Amino acid sequence: MDTLVEKKKRPATKSNGKVGYDRDMYLRWYEQMLLIRRFEESALGGYQSGKIRGFCHVYIGQEAVAAGIESAIRREDGIVTAYRQHGTAIGRGCDVNACMAELYGKSTGIVKGKGGSMHFFSAEHHYFGGNGIVGAQIPIGTGIAFAEKYKGTDNLCVTMFGDGAARQGALHESFNMAMTWKLPVLYICENNGYAMGTSVSRTSNVTDMSKLGLSYDMPAERVDGMKPEAVHEAVKRAADHIRAGKGPYLLEILTYRYKGHSVSDPATYRSKDEVEHYRGLDPVKYAEGKLLELGFATEKEVQAIKDKVAAQIAEAVQFAEESPFPDGALLFEHNYTQADYPFITD
Repeated sequence: MDTLVEKKKRPATKSNGKVGYDRDMYLRWYEQMLLIRRFEESALGGYQSGKIRGFCHVYIGQEAVAAGIESAIRREDGIVTAYRQHGTAIGRGCDVNACMAELYGKSTGIVKGKGGSMHFFSAEHHYFGGNGIVGAQIPIGTGIAFAEKYKGTDNLCVTMFGDGAARQGALHESFNMAMTWKLPVLYICENNGYAMGTSVSRTSNVTDMSKLGLSYDMPAERVDGMKPEAVHEAVKRAADHIRAGKGPYLLEILTYRYKGHSVSDPATYRSKDEVEHYRGLDPVKYAEGKLLELGFATEKEVQAIKDKVAAQIAEAVQFAEESPFPDGALLFEHNYTQADYPFITD
């Protein structure tokens, strides 16, 4: 079987090499990525101790994608994604305590303990999930983009999906509709190389997911997803194109997950050499290295950030553990806008 090391060399990006980022930007990226990393590590620990139940898919290794997207778009823009979504929600600014409490199934969770790991949601942050059905978010994001165009805003909807979801028929229907109507949607394929445990090369004749846009004349490019700068620049180019009224854009962001597909996956289908190769591209370590290399932070300042994030996570875990479980009588609350739906009576 082909390995990702052979298939997924870091692609050339369209950066002109002259784009510079200041201290604040690198600090923002580093702290955000570190927060996501430590949150996910804590989630794994909670699952292993039995305090978190159900499905759990962590974002460890893919943090630069969330950080680079957020620095290049507006808070008013929408984001919808799949079920590996804790990092995306935290990147949006969703409360870390509420996100952790949701994993613990508590009433103080981001969706009152009713969604769990795969179904975060926050209208306040224009974050529309967290969707458990593979590929279901693609038409949802397309619909959100349609609504933005209908309302006459210049907002866009970032619609994220994995390489496995790229084989869903709903993707092609959405692409065709979005291009025909020139909808303000940015499609992002987070290609971490494996649809669950099966490599891209074993499931698709086309391993360059950016080529999926060709049939629809949709502009597309491949992006190095291990560096926040590359993600930021590509998303910014795409967002400018979309806001100019030119319609959708597709980015295939090449990334890598260091853990298995879910907490129950030992990931034995990957070689140690492959994993070690990508650990050498660790986006969190990369951002820390850039801060030090560019003189934007001292070792002491970096440690202060680590301590701050550690305290945030400790607080989130304590908050989750001490929060109450939801009242079963409130099962249908917040699920329907019609007060008497689904017509259940005492």
